Amino acid sequence: MHREGTQGHTMNALSRLRHPAELPMLSSLLRLYRSVRDLTAQISEDWATNQHDWTMPGFRAIAVHRLGTWAANKRPGVLKTLLLGLYGLLYRYVRNHYGIEIPLTVTLGRRLCLVHQHGIVFHWKTVVGDDCLIRHGATIGAGYGGEKTLHKGPQLGNRVVVGPGAVIFAAVKIGDGAVLGPNVVVMADIPAGARVFTEAPRVIGFTSSSREPTPIKNMQQRI
Repeated sequence: MHREGTQGHTMNALSRLRHPAELPMLSSLLRLYRSVRDLTAQISEDWATNQHDWTMPGFRAIAVHRLGTWAANKRPGVLKTLLLGLYGLLYRYVRNHYGIEIPLTVTLGRRLCLVHQHGIVFHWKTVVGDDCLIRHGATIGAGYGGEKTLHKGPQLGNRVVVGPGAVIFAAVKIGDGAVLGPNVVVMADIPAGARVFTEAPRVIGFTSSSREPTPIKNMQQRI
């Protein structure tokens, strides 16, 4: 009986070695390895999309957000606390130094490109699809209507291009492949493949080129 019991324990141990998922410690390490691999793959794609330049402000902002999202999905513990603390410091640096504000609750798709820096702000419930491009000065999810839109961020489909200075109101949906031109204000849903631009500027008057420039002294008096 004793020999049969020993053989039984040996068979159980061999079975666990053949199926590592049954070992709690090894299973946790495998999950950690896979999650780190996925995080690295996402950041690598973003790096390639942002001209293979790790100093680009847009790439740094995206990488910090990826790190924060990855850490937030970990089980509670010391490691998660330390990672979220590091993320908080990096988030504030990116926000204050580069002027790019991406709250942790924002969902970013793969291969996002943020062109230039400053004035890029995301609503805290924004959802962005894959292969999108967003330029400087864009507001993704301007709030209006108080509580009506507080918890409704905009949704951008795949391959959406947002021009500089564009403003997308909260709760608006942008279809796949849509292009938003510079300084447009989007207050309604945009269908897939649409091109949205502001009205072309018009010349409404001009001054004579022969007019003498205003003397500096007179200009100061006007001011």
